[in-house]
Amino acid sequence: MILIDQPYISEFLLQTIKDNNLEIIATEVASAMISDKSLNWIPENEAAEFIKNNPNYPLYTNSENSISWIEKNLTSTKLPRQIQVFKNKIKFRELLKDTFPDYFFKGIKFEELANFSTENIKFPFIIKPAVGFFSLGVHKVDTSEEWPEVLTKITRDINEIKGFYPNEVVNADYFIIEECIEGEEYAMDCYFNKESEPIILSILHHRFSTGKDVNDRVYTTSKEIIEKHLPNMQKFLDTLGALINLKNFPFHVEVRIDKNGIVIPVEVNPMRFGGWCTTADLSYFAYGFNAYQYFLNGTKPNWKELFKASKNKKYSLVLLDNNSGIPESKIASFNYELLLSDFENPMELRKVDFDDYPFFGMVFVETSQGNEKELDQILTSNLKKYIKVKNN
Repeated sequence: MILIDQPYISEFLLQTIKDNNLEIIATEVASAMISDKSLNWIPENEAAEFIKNNPNYPLYTNSENSISWIEKNLTSTKLPRQIQVFKNKIKFRELLKDTFPDYFFKGIKFEELANFSTENIKFPFIIKPAVGFFSLGVHKVDTSEEWPEVLTKITRDINEIKGFYPNEVVNADYFIIEECIEGEEYAMDCYFNKESEPIILSILHHRFSTGKDVNDRVYTTSKEIIEKHLPNMQKFLDTLGALINLKNFPFHVEVRIDKNGIVIPVEVNPMRFGGWCTTADLSYFAYGFNAYQYFLNGTKPNWKELFKASKNKKYSLVLLDNNSGIPESKIASFNYELLLSDFENPMELRKVDFDDYPFFGMVFVETSQGNEKELDQILTSNLKKYIKVKNN
């Protein structure tokens, strides 16, 4: 069963629903987003009743905006509690504290930040909303001298992102301060199957331009990345699964691998894969399988067979966040054609109205081994070369 909500559904997911006659819950939001009346629409009350009576039935949501529907309509099920364990980063760290006893974290109310003393805090540290999304409001603090400036940025961030997402997705009432995990960052689309076994559907390297960078610009997957990290990632997920009993539960997890090869979780995003239909769609571009169907059917990827048909290239998701320093109100247009010309093989471009959300869209690209410079360039770009500024 599929629960659709704002802000976005891809044509790939929509076609998957249509081709497989998947049940889609007929919420007001979903009906407004999708005009196709021939889909297998299920009335909200029928869907809620069915899930209550079949608590382990696979339910996939494209967006965390749908959490409010789950909390309203499925209060008698275990789903709201399971979601909050992951969605609230403070609760998530509490779940893991025995597994990572030396890991420092602290929850704090937003209004207490102004008087918070960093005197006994080890630098560097990360501060972010306890309930967040898309690196919104995330900052790395390297020294005590930076703290006043970061506080100002946090206040500005909160004012900017208000209204973009509901409180269930981004809530700035509480923040979490936690130690900075040194090491390379990776993201995975996964699910727990009906036997509570964690299944990995993708592994992507989340690259950063500098040590201060916390943005979501480039995620890359390849045969080499998956083969290298699959065993350790599976071991980590087995440990996570032992802490909380979940069945037919999709999630997107971000981790860092430290210098000793230890996989340390950054966050887990429940009930979906990568936001805005990104990473699951990338798996189709890269390896030819449908991650949505794999979850709903309980299918496990046969990576050995999938790699036989792959081209042994790198496949990347590039998120065009507005890091130019130019306010959206002063931007006349974005030159998508010029952007595409800077890549060897752009596979799909998805434009986003930057007046509605603080980024320009996303592009899926295929890169030959040895041509990674195109990924380096977009990773470090401030995007100004693609931006036309208004005359007045």
